[in-house]
Amino acid sequence: MTPRKTLTGWGGTAPTAADVVRPGDADGVAAALARRDPRGVVVRGLGRSYGDAAQNAGGTVLDLTGLRRVLAVDVERATVTAEAGVSLDHLMRTLLPLGLFVPVTPGTRQVTVGGAIAADVHGKDHHVRGSFSRHVAGMDLMLADGSVRHLTPDGSPDLFWATVGGMGLTGVILRAQLRMLPVQTSSVVVDTERVPDLDAVMDRMTTDDERYTYSVAWVDCLARGGALGRSVLTRGWPARLDQLPPGARGRALAFAPRRAPTVPVTSPVPLVNRSAVRVLNEAWYRRAPRERRRDVQGIAEFFHPLDVVESWPRVYGPRGFVQYQLVVPFSAPDAVRRCLQTLHRHDVVVSLAVLKRFGPGTPAPLSFPAPGWTLALDLPVVPDLAGVLDRLDALVLDAGGRVYLAKDARFPASDLHRMYPDIDRWRQVRRSVDPDGVLSSDLSRRLGL
Repeated sequence: MTPRKTLTGWGGTAPTAADVVRPGDADGVAAALARRDPRGVVVRGLGRSYGDAAQNAGGTVLDLTGLRRVLAVDVERATVTAEAGVSLDHLMRTLLPLGLFVPVTPGTRQVTVGGAIAADVHGKDHHVRGSFSRHVAGMDLMLADGSVRHLTPDGSPDLFWATVGGMGLTGVILRAQLRMLPVQTSSVVVDTERVPDLDAVMDRMTTDDERYTYSVAWVDCLARGGALGRSVLTRGWPARLDQLPPGARGRALAFAPRRAPTVPVTSPVPLVNRSAVRVLNEAWYRRAPRERRRDVQGIAEFFHPLDVVESWPRVYGPRGFVQYQLVVPFSAPDAVRRCLQTLHRHDVVVSLAVLKRFGPGTPAPLSFPAPGWTLALDLPVVPDLAGVLDRLDALVLDAGGRVYLAKDARFPASDLHRMYPDIDRWRQVRRSVDPDGVLSSDLSRRLGL
């Protein structure tokens, strides 16, 4: 009997129950699709989507982590073929010793290859390398009828780009061929500086981000007045062998992060509150150097600081938290300021905020990144939070921006077309490969996808 399980996104909000099936191969995926569950089927990886994209109330959820083989590696061509359930953590542990690194990584390694494509994830290098899909040479997609198509950006552009950012609603990604990044070390050369306010950090990033492969600013969202948006700006490049200390060069490509300790249970009360965040923000800002150049850091330390603790969302308590991520055009930078001011006006606690610059987007109709400023906010759930997020939506829409669907569980369908103007084209492609709506999720029903 298929076990029914209550699922949430990584933020722990909007729980729903579904029958969870964990196939071990393509035949198992086809069998699950052939069941024709009246509530449909959606794929789930490691559950790091913050919203409801990988949930399916009353239906079937395919846990694809059973498809986790690295199938082929070509070091000379810097390519890898992997099943969709392979995590980026596994890819890094396997490939970094061979001198290959993932070209795009989000803030956690605990994301599957299939999930990275379905959400078209981005990282600190979007202004240079774009989103994850830019490095996908091809993928095998099982359609709702059980047939399999091999998709490439040039050979099958409509379905390829509809699948990118398509939240698993065009089919089930079985495997993908990825173009990797040749590296000499598993380290990053990092420049860090404290920046006193929002205008200053945006000016710094605008002026010389192009000199860096990676760039991100941590923003203190509790700072007010002249210190509004004070930040710690961290930028860097992949380290060359000659940039490592001589004693470290013999293990330049070593990558074996320790297994993270786990927060054992969900706290009965939220441990994240204004007083705690204020103390942590002040400590983080003061601890950062005023200016430090050419610091050598490991990949795990630089890219994935939150991976040092497993199940860390449990500290937010039973109500969980929302991650709200927006992007607004470069022509509307004041929208970022107005968002911070709105949060202050309504006394919303922001436990974590990061600011980045996006480069060009992709042809994918539902891909989130677009040229502009992107701000990601972790917000503990409180009773009046929904109204504040509605106000942020209005600011983002007025600026010509959008929110990230992979991190959303509450955005209204009425505003979808304004944020994603090519949605009708995406719907047309989806209907052509799944006319009966076999692929379905809480997100797709909520937004009328």
